[in-house]
Amino acid sequence: MAQKPILISGAGIASLLFARSLHRAHIPFIVFERDASIIFRAQGYRLRLSPEGLDAIESVLGPEGFKKFYDKCGKTGGAGFAAIDPLTGETLGVEHSSVSTEPLTSREGKVVGISRGDMRSLFLEGLEDRVRWSHHVTGYEVTREGVRLIFRDGSKSEEGSLLVGGEGVKSAVAQQLSQGKIKVFDLGSRGIHGQAPTTAFKGLGEGVFRMMDEKSHPNGKVFLITNVRPSEMNDPNVEFGWTLGGSPGVIKPPNDDYTIIGKPVADMARSLTANWHERLKPLFDRMNESEAAFWKITCSNPEGVPEWPNEPRVTLIGDAVHAMTPAGGNGANTAVRDSALLGRLLAEAGGFKEGLTEAYEKEMRVYGSEAVKTSYGQARAVFGVNIDENSETLKGDYTAPN
Repeated sequence: MAQKPILISGAGIASLLFARSLHRAHIPFIVFERDASIIFRAQGYRLRLSPEGLDAIESVLGPEGFKKFYDKCGKTGGAGFAAIDPLTGETLGVEHSSVSTEPLTSREGKVVGISRGDMRSLFLEGLEDRVRWSHHVTGYEVTREGVRLIFRDGSKSEEGSLLVGGEGVKSAVAQQLSQGKIKVFDLGSRGIHGQAPTTAFKGLGEGVFRMMDEKSHPNGKVFLITNVRPSEMNDPNVEFGWTLGGSPGVIKPPNDDYTIIGKPVADMARSLTANWHERLKPLFDRMNESEAAFWKITCSNPEGVPEWPNEPRVTLIGDAVHAMTPAGGNGANTAVRDSALLGRLLAEAGGFKEGLTEAYEKEMRVYGSEAVKTSYGQARAVFGVNIDENSETLKGDYTAPN
């Protein structure tokens, strides 16, 4: 009797790496994604990989697959952030308060990173026929012997043996499964992602750089993080990315519309950095305007991943269960740990079995809660954000039945 497929909601990095683990274990699966294709939307900023994140990815991809992945990653020297005063252009010494002692290296004494788009493409390679695009998930139903996804148009998926919700911070599966206990808070802090040719970064040198402007904006501060990799510096086809952020109230998109991309976003980045030193101006003057995009800083409850009654046939991975701020790069690294752990448990069991999701969730809650607390603590220190009783929560796509 043919094994029912595992249903995966969302085609982000956690879902696609999980799908890859199922593929290696010869366990059938189908991925359902709301977007029309993998290039439907901006892919976001570059991801810095921790030792734990790299280990998780390696355990899923195996030696040959991981070598291809690791070769695609950028490697930067330097153990931690180097700080530049954005107003004077001065590189600050290690004793300065703006210089972080946070360790960044993960392998071979290098800072290892990769763009979100490259990561998704590598994980998807060879699995394209298993993804069903333009399927907007709004919930699920558990049947006598399986589970089905429910889509926005009212249609349903075929019956699967297990559903894994990995569709991000607005996950309808997460809201239904946790009965609303999983909350994602809008921290009010906003950011802009931008890219520029490698020539724009020549004045910085090699390293991971942080700039903090606490004087130009009366309502708060503006900060920027970027990674300059010497191995790619002379390649005219490569663009380096930067992440610009502001404390709550500083960055305000037109009409509060965070779906805007392109020139309006690029112009705002230039306006926010108008007082910055000539050493840094090329990052904005030469930016690829079409790649400029806004983003919100969000976070799950810093008290940790909540408890909910276990549903044997439904569980969650990635931002759907533990959303994090961009501080420390914790979100992506924790997400791939989910993918590796759940994939390993299913491979060992040969597919779905009773008790598997409960065992996964018990282990995931420990490291997931720790990562959320760390991420929130770093964001409070760097971005000046706070979660309290007045904090707004993001609204997802799930509508509870009457």
